[in-house]
Amino acid sequence: MTKPNGIHHFAVCTADIKTQIEFFTDVLGMELVALYWMHGVEGAWHGFLKLNDQSSVAFVQTPDVGKIPTEIGKTHAGNPGGPSAPGTMQHIAFNVDTEEELLTMRDRIRSRGVDVFGHIDHGFCKSIYFAGPENLSLEVSTSEGKAINAEMWIDPEVVALAGISSAELARFKSPAAFKRPAAPVPQPAFDPAKPHMSYPPAVYKMLMGASDADTFKRMSETTPPVQVAN
Repeated sequence: MTKPNGIHHFAVCTADIKTQIEFFTDVLGMELVALYWMHGVEGAWHGFLKLNDQSSVAFVQTPDVGKIPTEIGKTHAGNPGGPSAPGTMQHIAFNVDTEEELLTMRDRIRSRGVDVFGHIDHGFCKSIYFAGPENLSLEVSTSEGKAINAEMWIDPEVVALAGISSAELARFKSPAAFKRPAAPVPQPAFDPAKPHMSYPPAVYKMLMGASDADTFKRMSETTPPVQVAN
């Protein structure tokens, strides 16, 4: 079944991309692999820090980000158990493959002067917790190569409290497969009950009203900022 099989990149807004790059390279050991003018966004920088060849943490800096006030409990959770506004990031958990690697990461982070809570055992994973610049709530976890057993870790009490029926639970555990049809599915009619990206109405209409072929032709930017011989 076709489905997402990992995170390609997780983008975080920043008012200081240099500080974020310094933290993620020095404290966590990630390599900077891209830093360029963000495609299609005037005045924005986009930076990518490598998790593996197909997965990165990304940062976006625009002149307006620093003008937005930070308020713990609204814009940021502040810690791995704290609340923030619906749709905002609560925390990021990075993966390592073994408990030994988890403990090595704990010691690396502490060696850079950053305090770490843990490690602790959640049953299906072991984790450490720490903060990043600009009030990021961060975690490193390992499941040591073991998949989560849904029969053990889906709590019937929480299922009921969330208003999930038995039929819905069965559907959530085994989503329907989808086979791509011979002809592309057309853009659906606007439905205010569905999620939508926040653009000015005219821009939204232009983006969603264009054909897929026209969007690919007009919006794609494939030339890297530095040309090197292959």
